[in-house]
Amino acid sequence: MTKAIPNSTKAPLEDHEVALCQRVLHRLSEKEAMDAGDLDDLACLVLHLYQDGVRSEAALEYLLTPVPKLA
Repeated sequence: MTKAIPNSTKAPLEDHEVALCQRVLHRLSEKEAMDAGDLDDLACLVLHLYQDGVRSEAALEYLLTPVPKLA
């Protein structure tokens, strides 16, 4: 089974690829308080980065982790 990203011209993701993206999304959502809209936006970013070639869970998480605000 595959899953396509809305508004994407790239190939659909396989189940194991979707699972990888979901694990990253879950870890990121545990770090920051997010509403449903934020989670949807973040999910799209994770999937688009994955399709653009960022295949490492650690790299995806690093790229999408918010920078702490300076006091």
